[in-house]
Amino acid sequence: MTGKFTQMKKKFMRFAGAAMILTLVTAAVEPVYATTISEIQQQREEDEKQLGNVNQQIADYKGAQADIGSEIEELDAEMVSLLTDINLIKEAIQEKEEQIAQTQADYDTAVAVKDEQYETMKIRIKFMYEQGDISYLQLFTESLDVSDMLNKAEYVEKVYEYDRKLLTEYQETVEQVAALQDKLEEEKSELQTSQYELEDEEAYLEEVLAQKKEEYENYTVMLAQAKQQAAAYTTKIKQETAQIKQLEEEERKRREEEERKRKEEEERRKAEQDQLLAQQGQDGTGQSAPATNTGNSSNSSQEKPSSSSSGSAKGQEIANFACQYVGNPYVAGGTSLTNGADCSGFVMSVYKNFGYSLPRSSYAQSGVGKSVSYAEAQPGDIIYYGGHVAIYIGNGRIVHASTERTGIKTESATYRSIITIRRII
Repeated sequence: MTGKFTQMKKKFMRFAGAAMILTLVTAAVEPVYATTISEIQQQREEDEKQLGNVNQQIADYKGAQADIGSEIEELDAEMVSLLTDINLIKEAIQEKEEQIAQTQADYDTAVAVKDEQYETMKIRIKFMYEQGDISYLQLFTESLDVSDMLNKAEYVEKVYEYDRKLLTEYQETVEQVAALQDKLEEEKSELQTSQYELEDEEAYLEEVLAQKKEEYENYTVMLAQAKQQAAAYTTKIKQETAQIKQLEEEERKRREEEERKRKEEEERRKAEQDQLLAQQGQDGTGQSAPATNTGNSSNSSQEKPSSSSSGSAKGQEIANFACQYVGNPYVAGGTSLTNGADCSGFVMSVYKNFGYSLPRSSYAQSGVGKSVSYAEAQPGDIIYYGGHVAIYIGNGRIVHASTERTGIKTESATYRSIITIRRII
């Protein structure tokens, strides 16, 4: 569980980082007191850059929120599947409990019948051999002949054999019922183990789902704030643009006025020169200095160019390797092939030995690789029963870490209802 909480912590840090960026953006939107076109243009370029950052942040937030929305949908679907598995296991446990109760009743009945038969046989033996009319001595003294004696002796033996046979049969019935009860208890124990694992997975999914929903809401708040900041920057840039236009218009009028005055001065000087020449009686041509056109060129920004057979053999190798550990203990939460493992820990450790990295829980392992049908199952495939996983070893058999009572063992692949079969090699 430590890794899961570490991931949540990273998510939280990402929220904190995003919130910090948004705070910095918020603090940057301040009034500007520039008075020249150059200063205002410089400030506008900075504001446009900040607006671009905020718009990019908005796009990132939307993308992240959309991803989280998809994750929430997937988690909801997983939760439905998980709850379905839990309900199936609960129903199976209830059926096992009913079978165990019926088996207990059958066991009690068999024991009672056996005890009754035993008591009856004791009474009969006592009557026949201790106080009865027929004893082995009487067989010799009261028989008419040897043939009669043998007939009576045979009758006594038949009665004894009959009693002993009945008692043996009842004893065998008791033993069979007891064995069935043990088997049912073992199956119930495995189902309960699967239920606990699935419920643990359910609790984790609920925790992650709540975290994702909180994360989704956090992005909603940050999106609203970022949009607000983008609007503020947009308004500020419009104001700066209007200021620049106003200053440019004032500059244009000032230059027009200066040009008008310059021309008036040139005309006045020319008129004075003409008048002076006229008074001197000389003909001359005044050459005016070439006019220097001063244009106010603005630097426009330029756009920058944007810029199978092998798998079957490996599966058999995995199956053979897994079978080496039959008889080793089952340990809840364990991953050791020798010292003890639970069902998913056993599968994970077997595959790890061949260089495959599998998730830890049985539910997560039910989604690895690709799905195959039971008819297509090959040695090395993973079989998921709902809260329990096993490795298929061929010929309709599996090897798995079953329960604390039985440890790692092999048995029929169809001993429980199969949910899915996964192939990863």
